[in-house]
Amino acid sequence: MKLDLLLQNADIVTMDPDRPTAESMGIWQGRIVGFDGDLAGLEATQVLDLGGTTITPGFIDAHCHTTWFGLGLAELDVSGARALAELYDLLRGAVSGGVEAGREQWLFATGFNQAHLDGAFPDIDELDRITGNRPFFMRHTSGHMAVVNTAALRLAGAESPSFPDPDGGEIVRDAAGRPTGVVQETAQELIQQLILPYSLEDIEAALERATKYYASEGITSFTEAGVGGGWIGHSPAELAAYQRAASNGRLHARAQVMPVLDILHGLNGHAADSPAAAPIGLDLGIATGFGGDFLSLGPAKVFMDGSLLGETAAVSHEFCSHGHKDNTGNKGYFQADPDQLRERIEAAYAAGWSIAAHAIGDRAIDLALDIITDCQATYGPRRIPNRIEHASMTRPGQLPRLAGAGIAVTPQSSFFRDLGDAMTESLGPERLDWAYRASSFLEAGVALAGSSDRPVADGNVLRGMQAFVDRMTESGVVFGNPAERLTPRQAVAAYTSGAAAATGALADKGTLTPGKLADFTVLSGSPLQAPDISELRVLATAVGGRFTYQSTDFQTGPSTESLVAARISASHSS
Repeated sequence: MKLDLLLQNADIVTMDPDRPTAESMGIWQGRIVGFDGDLAGLEATQVLDLGGTTITPGFIDAHCHTTWFGLGLAELDVSGARALAELYDLLRGAVSGGVEAGREQWLFATGFNQAHLDGAFPDIDELDRITGNRPFFMRHTSGHMAVVNTAALRLAGAESPSFPDPDGGEIVRDAAGRPTGVVQETAQELIQQLILPYSLEDIEAALERATKYYASEGITSFTEAGVGGGWIGHSPAELAAYQRAASNGRLHARAQVMPVLDILHGLNGHAADSPAAAPIGLDLGIATGFGGDFLSLGPAKVFMDGSLLGETAAVSHEFCSHGHKDNTGNKGYFQADPDQLRERIEAAYAAGWSIAAHAIGDRAIDLALDIITDCQATYGPRRIPNRIEHASMTRPGQLPRLAGAGIAVTPQSSFFRDLGDAMTESLGPERLDWAYRASSFLEAGVALAGSSDRPVADGNVLRGMQAFVDRMTESGVVFGNPAERLTPRQAVAAYTSGAAAATGALADKGTLTPGKLADFTVLSGSPLQAPDISELRVLATAVGGRFTYQSTDFQTGPSTESLVAARISASHSS
């Protein structure tokens, strides 16, 4: 055998308990052949001396919004504004020519967060003065609300105070019944349907922008948490854009894609094909797991409730009143009638789909647990695990139920720094121990997947790992229960082996093990020993043994494209 690539003189952190460390790694046809003494006498086409730098398994972001993020990279970013005056100045600059006009002359902005503006939302009259008759759509950083101007509301026919709110959403109005410009949850679709669908070329370009960015941060795999419809999708043909990007070399990380439950429909197959009365799915009967190791379909994504930041999550105790907001009686709400959610989820499960239930509040987690466990009991388990996305407010009694059902969770440590203080204010001290658990999930035996929810929050994996370790908020306090902090090894596992397990891919990735895919990240130091993981640098990223990113600091020893005889020292053979 002639190896394609041999990496030498490295600190290899395999995350494989059977062989936790190594110094050399051999790769052939995109997979790992072995380590150290396994490679004795083998030749390689390319040999790289890594000079003692650290190799880890490639990072996996198990819940992000890649198309949204990629589109946002080409839109006006307002995330840095710390006062309404700064926000208005950014918008004036965009209108006067600082940002190119969007599709059909729309003005798009991304990254708005009222928590950075002392809780203030833009005044719709001021927005109208700045934007005039040009429709404006500014997505909230949570994705669960947006800010629009009167021109956009008028185009949607939703300007009138008498216009009804859609199920699972709200057009926020002032005391006189006039829209304020804030549209929450499903009400966003009223505006988005004027913009959608994006072209396949626009989405493909967004995927290229986004995944190049991912590669620079060590990400080799990700799960796209919702495509094809609803307020989170960008085109009914969104998967085709993924296929085009992969075929054209514009997708720089492996992708697992979740279709939203809304786009699944009746298949009208033979009555004997499914025990469900009316199974739903995608055409030709494709379901979770369809595809290959570079692009595949994941679970069906379903929204059970809203968000903590927007105080629309379905919780068992009302949100705390704070500032000028009276939350008396506010326990959030479900995105649809619970019986309808159960019916739709069961029909999808019966047709072969795993389920990824967006459930933020503990009341929503109860509903998701009940439905998923009933489905598993009736139709059997799934090879690709069922999941609860975010699992933000988890009561102690829910932990053994999650573990017993084999349901994976994706809590985002990336929320702690930027959003932790605001969430603390909404939740109050009595329930903070339930918020964004980590250590207690692992202790209970629940599969914990590292993820970012990007662009809702910071997607940098090294910062995400450090956040799991210290749980620090922007104000310098520990978010939630300090006992929920992870060790560095547990934090690394969340973004490697844990995320691989939660996405049903641990047999192929998540650890550096002979036979697995050669997806790896080269770091300036070991995340297991660094005083601050976030200060490490990503030097290189490889998918299937091919580099998707190399920094200017990535220095290696001699290499050649011609055949090189690589002899591993006898000391490695022992």
